[in-house]
Order: sequence, then structure tokens, then C-alpha cells
Amino acid sequence: QVQLVESGGGLVQAGGSLRLSCAASGRTINGYYMGWFRQAPGKEREFVAFINWNSGRGSYADSVKGRFTTTRDSAKNTVYLQMNNLEPEDTAVYYCAAKISVYSEYDYWGQGTQVTVSS
Repeated sequence: QVQLVESGGGLVQAGGSLRLSCAASGRTINGYYMGWFRQAPGKEREFVAFINWNSGRGSYADSVKGRFTTTRDSAKNTVYLQMNNLEPEDTAVYYCAAKISVYSEYDYWGQGTQVTVSS
């Protein structure tokens, strides 16, 4: 089993930055595929970013491309989401998720961390 815990959320003004962390425990997540999702009030959960642990390559939703970057730290068993130039539309609960196969659904989810961007 893998437990995921997000942290780093908070209140920030538009144009500001935050870095979210997703710390894994229970087993190493080396080789897993890690995703970031978000859910705003009254909206469905949406994909934000994805990182292939082995290659370190990330992919991003168009709405965050060029502003958000996801990275991983094998020694810390942790994935990060650096969010720059934040906009009020980025306000949401952010979740990280993990899966062992790129073809499968996500197996593990964190509890989420709130990000609020004021205008």
C-alpha cells in the first residue's frame, strides 16, 4: 500500500507562487506514474499534471502549461508541483495520485490540499 500526503497549499495573491509536495510512504514510488489533479467548488475534478518517474518527463494541462512544473525526488519519495503566476481560476483542492502502470487507473490518492488565489 502507498499512502500519499499533500502539503504546501495556502492563500496567495494572483501572480504569486506556491509549491505543493506529495510525500509517499508505505513503499517506494520509484517507477510509479504520478499525477496531479484539482477540484474547484461545483466543478468536476480535472487533470493538472503528470510525471513519469523513470524519465522525469512531465506533461501538463493546457491551462497550466508554462506556469506549473512537476518534479520528483527519489531520495525523499516525494513529488512536487511548482505553481507560478497563479490565477484566481487556479483556486481548488489539489490532489496527487499514483499508479504503477501508465495504462491503468490511479491506484492511490492523497487527501488533498487547498489552494486559494485571491485577485
